[in-house]
Amino acid sequence: MFVAVFASLISVVNPLGAVPLFLALSKDHTARERAITARQTSIYFTLILLAFFLAGSLILTFFGINVNAMRAAGGLIILASGYSLLSGKFEQHKAVDQKVRQEAMHKSDISFSPMAMPMLSGPGSISLLIGYYTTYADWWLRIGIMGVIVLCGGVVYVTLKTAPALSKLMGEGGLKAISRIMGFIVMSIGIQYIINGGVALFRQAML
Repeated sequence: MFVAVFASLISVVNPLGAVPLFLALSKDHTARERAITARQTSIYFTLILLAFFLAGSLILTFFGINVNAMRAAGGLIILASGYSLLSGKFEQHKAVDQKVRQEAMHKSDISFSPMAMPMLSGPGSISLLIGYYTTYADWWLRIGIMGVIVLCGGVVYVTLKTAPALSKLMGEGGLKAISRIMGFIVMSIGIQYIINGGVALFRQAML
């Protein structure tokens, strides 16, 4: 189960998709400064997802949102994220446009914004984790999922720290090819979420 959760979450997060933006925004950084930014980004990313995972049920209760409606809506977001990967418009989907890029170029710290949020942790990953929180009621399972989130944070750190080497090794074409493969997987996850949420809502309406 935890392997499936990790595979789904890391696919939606897609740290490789953040490599071009990270390199562009840190082009004037030294290797040490880039490593520090990578570490801070991974820490912020982990804390953001842990917070939304633990507070997920409270958020749904506060706004009076049915968990199955959230799954269906989250599935649409994940589906759109996957399509953006396939079409090569991942940054635009994450609301990282040219204006955001220009603002980030003049910031001393890019780790929280735009890297940790919205580039890595966004509505897709957050809705996915809220769905997991409501699906797995046993706390030992939830603690395991929290461990998966921390593991994803480690993957984000390693990916960003080695971003220059990855870019040289794989090239822009290689990164885009992997992103398109990940896009197909992410779209499949989104469709499954839409089906699960829609079927559950239909059953509730029939009661």
